[in-house]
Parts: sequence; C-alpha cells; structure tokens
Amino acid sequence: MIRRHLSQTDSTSSWLRQNGHKLGNTDEPVVVTADYQTAGRGQGSNHWESQPAQNLLFSLRVCPSFLSPERQFILSKTFAVALCEVLGSYADGMTVKWPNDIYWHDRKISGTLIELQLQGGRIGSAIIGAGVNINQRQFFSDAPNPVSLWQIIRQETDREEVLDSILSTFMRHYGELAHATTGALSEQKVGSIDALYHQKLYRKEGYHSYRDANGEFTARIDHVADNGTLHLMDSQGCSRCYSFKEVAFVIQQP
Repeated sequence: MIRRHLSQTDSTSSWLRQNGHKLGNTDEPVVVTADYQTAGRGQGSNHWESQPAQNLLFSLRVCPSFLSPERQFILSKTFAVALCEVLGSYADGMTVKWPNDIYWHDRKISGTLIELQLQGGRIGSAIIGAGVNINQRQFFSDAPNPVSLWQIIRQETDREEVLDSILSTFMRHYGELAHATTGALSEQKVGSIDALYHQKLYRKEGYHSYRDANGEFTARIDHVADNGTLHLMDSQGCSRCYSFKEVAFVIQQP
C-alpha cells in the first residue's frame, strides 16, 4: 500500500483525486492522511469539524474493477463494517447508522464519503474519504451529536494505530470480495458482509422516530437493500423505502 501524509490540505479526497497519479498509476491501494483539513466534507454540503492533529482524517483509493456500478453499495458496507469492528475493539456500543456513519449509542464518531470513477461500465477506482474522531475533547460546530474516542474512554489513543487497524481490517474484507480464482465478485463474501452490516445496524431493533418530506413518523428498520435503499415498516404497517438524504433519523440530543 502506498502512503502519503500531509500536514494540511483542503481535503484528503480532493488531494488524492488531483494528485494520486503522481503516487503511481497501478492498482495498488493508496492512502493519504492529514493532520488538518480546511474543507473536510461530509454528505451533501456538510462540513467535518476536526481540530489539528487530534483526529484521524484520511482517504483511501482502491480499484474494485470486479464491481459493477449497480453493486457499488457493497463497498460502502464493507468499509462501514471494518470501521465498526475496529472502533468496537476500543469501546462497546458502536453501530453503523445507515448508510455508513459510525455511531456510539446516539452520537456520531465517524463519517465516510465515497467517490467513484467509472471505466468501461465498471468501477475503475473509488476514493473512500473518512473522518474518525479520536482525541478531540470538545466540539464547537453546530453538528448536533459528535463524540470522540477520548470522550468515550477518557484516554489518548494513537491515531496511527487506529488507522493501521482500519486499513488492515478493510483490506482483509475487501480482498475477499473478489473470487480468488476467477477474480469475479464473490457472492458468498457479499452475503457475509451484508449479514455483518445488518447485525451492526444502528436502530436495528424496535420502533423509532424518523422524518421525511411529509413529516415525522415512527417505524422500524426492515432491511437495507443491495442498492443501499433503506426499507422501513411504519407503525401503521406500511412499508416505506428511501434513498440517501430522503429520510432523517430523529435523535434526541444529549
């Protein structure tokens, strides 16, 4: 794996998209880390708050040519499972909030944004940008519910140690997605990742509050489809299906 560390950049994903070719044009995974981002992004127009040298900010480029665009959510699930497994080794209560945030109880510890480049009807490359709150002790933005590992376990954690664990765990799962003999997508591994993802889902049990364009309602999670859509069953017994950003989880603020 090729690694590059930056003291500061606008965002590691932007830097990798613009400069990744300078690090090698092979299919070898590339990871870029930064101590500080001036324009770290979340989903949509969201901004990721992080004090300098306190948290883990990185982007990973992989080339999943075995994945067709319609199966792209597998990559998101695989990375979310890896993050949840690693952070769960430091503290109990870690879950995957649909589609790929990592939550500790009702508070967000990690966010991920994935950008794809298509090539010949397949996914030529994917840049997985992630922010993980590690040692930050206070948050000052208007983000509603951030939390850091320090706030959970009350001790400093080596950021490089967490990064190494995330990369090794993800690459293990990712490497198994392609069939060892044919190089095609392994449906057996896809099923395994899907089971792990649903097992780790935030609010996987019981009825909770949600909000869509028509207002607030109560529902339970039925499942997350292969294409990433969230399927809910509301308290009236009606099935509801949502794509990204079409529904919000109503979470009581701490």
